[in-house]
Amino acid sequence: MFASKKKRRRELMKKALSAELLEIVRENVPYFAKLTREDQSELQGLMQVFLDEKRFEGCGGLEITDEIRVTIAAQACVLLLHRETDFYPKLRSILVYPHAYVAKGLHADDELIMTEGSEARLGESWRHGSIVLSWDDVRRGAFDVRDGQNVVFHEFAHQLDEESSAGPGAPTLPKRSMYLAWARVLGDEYNALLDALDHHLPTLIDPYGATNPAEFFAVVSELFFERPHELKDRHPELYEQLRGFYQQDPARS
Repeated sequence: MFASKKKRRRELMKKALSAELLEIVRENVPYFAKLTREDQSELQGLMQVFLDEKRFEGCGGLEITDEIRVTIAAQACVLLLHRETDFYPKLRSILVYPHAYVAKGLHADDELIMTEGSEARLGESWRHGSIVLSWDDVRRGAFDVRDGQNVVFHEFAHQLDEESSAGPGAPTLPKRSMYLAWARVLGDEYNALLDALDHHLPTLIDPYGATNPAEFFAVVSELFFERPHELKDRHPELYEQLRGFYQQDPARS
């Protein structure tokens, strides 16, 4: 990283949000109130860098406002608290639709025959440069901090995952020594979810997490921040792995 970029980031990290923008965060992102005063201050600095470096684009007739930018940035930066970060280095732009949008994709039937179709989506993370979000669902996910569903947490967890070369569902961990336990615990939990769904058993973890290891990591990241007490009680080893990665302990609050 160029010295000028580092210097600019250091300066931005020292800046608090304006009173107007901070009020938007308090109103739209109730999770902010759960943070300590120190974490709230750090989050504002992270947001300053994020807002400076990432481009927001309105889609489907949506006009990008400060409310949209700040509401998304606050949640995206929660995932960066306490961690060494390069601020989602592969991400350049956030595309925001007013509502759930329709995207084309490939689907496999029971015989693994692929067909092209369309489906409504709340968000998606692209490997090279962009995240797509539905503004309605951004607001809905932010407002209810206990439902375990947050599209911003989910899609930005994918971005963290994609920074690593260790494979889907294995983001860059703080220490190399952590990968063995990470692979064991998340692998066991992923297989347990598949088994529970095969036997039609209820699960705390959303069934969408059974899609693949990358989706599993994104889904349990949502749970970690929004339903930490339940996750810790029912999946303690999984909670500990996520606590080590995110360097946060939301179940303490």
